[in-house]
Amino acid sequence: MTSPFAFLSVRRRRSPLSGMFFAPGDLAGFALVHALAALSADVARCPSRFQRCNARSLVRRLRILSALFEFLEESFASSPSSPLPPRFPSSAALCLKELYIFVYRSKILLEYCSQSSRLWLLLRNPQISGSFHDLARELATLLDVIPLDDLLLTVDIREHLELLRRQCKRSELFIDPYDEELRRKIHSFLRRLETGVLPDPAELRSTFVDGLGIQDARAFRTEIEFLEEQVFNQEEDMDLPVVGGVIALTRYCRFLFFGFQEMEFGRPFGDQGRISRRRLSSLGSSVSQGSADFSLTIPKDFCCPISLDLMKDPVVVSTGQTYDRASITQWIEEGHRTCPNSRQTLANSRLRPNRALRNLISQWCAAYGIPYGTPEGTGTSAESTVAACSSKAAIEANRATARILVQQLSAGSQEWKTVAARELRLLAKTGKENRSLIAEAGAIPLLCRLLHSTNPVAQENAVTAILNISIHDSNKRWIMEEEGCLKLIVYVMIHGLTTEARENAAATLFSLSAVHEFKKMIADEQGAVMALANLLMQGSTRGKKDAVMALFNLSTHPGSWSPMLDMGAVSALVGALRDECVAEEAAGALAFLMRQPFVAQTIGGEDTAITNLVGIMRRGTPKGKENAVAALQEMCQSGGLAVTQKVARMQVLSGLIRTISLTGTKRARRKAALLSKLCQRCEAPTAMAFGNDWLADRTLARTNSVRGSSFRSGNLSVSVSMTIQVPVL
Repeated sequence: MTSPFAFLSVRRRRSPLSGMFFAPGDLAGFALVHALAALSADVARCPSRFQRCNARSLVRRLRILSALFEFLEESFASSPSSPLPPRFPSSAALCLKELYIFVYRSKILLEYCSQSSRLWLLLRNPQISGSFHDLARELATLLDVIPLDDLLLTVDIREHLELLRRQCKRSELFIDPYDEELRRKIHSFLRRLETGVLPDPAELRSTFVDGLGIQDARAFRTEIEFLEEQVFNQEEDMDLPVVGGVIALTRYCRFLFFGFQEMEFGRPFGDQGRISRRRLSSLGSSVSQGSADFSLTIPKDFCCPISLDLMKDPVVVSTGQTYDRASITQWIEEGHRTCPNSRQTLANSRLRPNRALRNLISQWCAAYGIPYGTPEGTGTSAESTVAACSSKAAIEANRATARILVQQLSAGSQEWKTVAARELRLLAKTGKENRSLIAEAGAIPLLCRLLHSTNPVAQENAVTAILNISIHDSNKRWIMEEEGCLKLIVYVMIHGLTTEARENAAATLFSLSAVHEFKKMIADEQGAVMALANLLMQGSTRGKKDAVMALFNLSTHPGSWSPMLDMGAVSALVGALRDECVAEEAAGALAFLMRQPFVAQTIGGEDTAITNLVGIMRRGTPKGKENAVAALQEMCQSGGLAVTQKVARMQVLSGLIRTISLTGTKRARRKAALLSKLCQRCEAPTAMAFGNDWLADRTLARTNSVRGSSFRSGNLSVSVSMTIQVPVL
């Protein structure tokens, strides 16, 4: 005979949202009944702004169950010495635990409807309505198997439960017709956009403002951020192109209806703490406005509960709490398996980026001129995620938004120009289509004007917007051909008002220098090479990476070596060989530059570069070893006998060449064989230093002579293959 509880294991796998739910294993008897009474009473008070009809029906059912739990709680209280009330069967314990799961899932669903964005709930209206219907059917099944006859219930409670059971059995799926009409309107707007036709503003206002109740710019921004979070996490089964189109349409409506109202500049944010100049310095920020000490209000929710500092990279743990990534990672690595705030056990160690909160923190920092960088690794992920939801409707809506922003960038107040630059920066953050349409709307010359701004927020957003626009290859020429634009980018790199502005200017040069014909133009621009060299020597980790990659691109042009040598870039690259984070790229750049005899002789005249390159051959990554051996080979090839002798005297070089020839990349093996062959020319003065090892290398060089035959003097090709990624900010 099939157990009446067989359906329960199936039901757990068919959650209204996602995941599995279990009743607390340590609760039984009075403790379980008490927990049920408290939970059901709490859930019955859950507000719901959406799915009102389904939510009201669920809350009414929970109130009836609450009366049952209160009665059982009183029964326990009247007989405290008994673990169960009179005639209360032990089989009822399983029913109570399943009711606990039902009530908890009801709470999750009601909170989901209360805390999610209006548009997200509207797009998922049929699925969420189905979740309410599933709960009703499951409650009917539970009421069928619970032993009501043995619970000694009062007449009114029993009658209510019998009525509730019949109602749940008759329950049908209800999809609110008003909400469904709004959902159909949203889809009709997207279909019109796909044909290149903008929806009528009156219809848009009727749907978004009147119908959905999104009645100010702040509410629109919240809706956009919530939808972007869902796309980024992709935790729900969703139609990405549709969601992407709705995000773009909502952004367009925000500026169409409210322009630049209710922006955060100069406004306090929520609950406040105090943050001083010294504290900002400890956070890595550079605030240079005035010399007097000052303090700012900082929202309490922007601080990590562990470190109490402003969160640089907020992430969400499995319990739903948000922490700064560095703090919670250290907490977990120390062996903790609980949430620091809630003390709940962490179901897993996964950390989800809280992009909505990070956007708010970024906007607050922008309001007060506090640099706030992008965590490494987020740009590429966001790029690929949003690209997946690109659609014709999204492109057309973003095109219309770009026109509005460019218009304000041209004719708006200084404050609105600052905001427009920030919004263009965010719009250009993802998707080549967005970058193309922003450039086509005429944003580049207007953004260039802001590079001279005395407002650090405006300058930073303008140069970052140009950086993001430049990632699209066809836009690079527009930027370089814009009169004075390159000069202004270099100006920001030298005189930028924030660290992020200077670093993003360097990243822009890196992006532009990917085009071969622009490399010499950048190298010849007054101050450009020197500024990159200074950033490589004195910048942050991210700034050094931007600078070294820009210098690497410039080094591949044969006409760039002279200004790079004169302006200190070569010395900076030699010094960077000691820095693990940029040594690999620095060696690659030097390999190109040392094709020039004067550069090879200058660098090879000192032991520092040779020692550091040998060190990279010993401890570097496979690509680093490849670049280092290529740089040494170029040094010997172009530097002459004296330089080659100095290289050959390195006692560990013989063994390293042998190791790379056996285990290195294909190009590294070729370069190692050629380097060994070059050193044979000074065999006599080096034989004593190398001994038998050198003879082994001679044999190795001959063995590889066929592979190395194409690398003769005068016919040498240096080709450093590197994965180049431009940061998106």
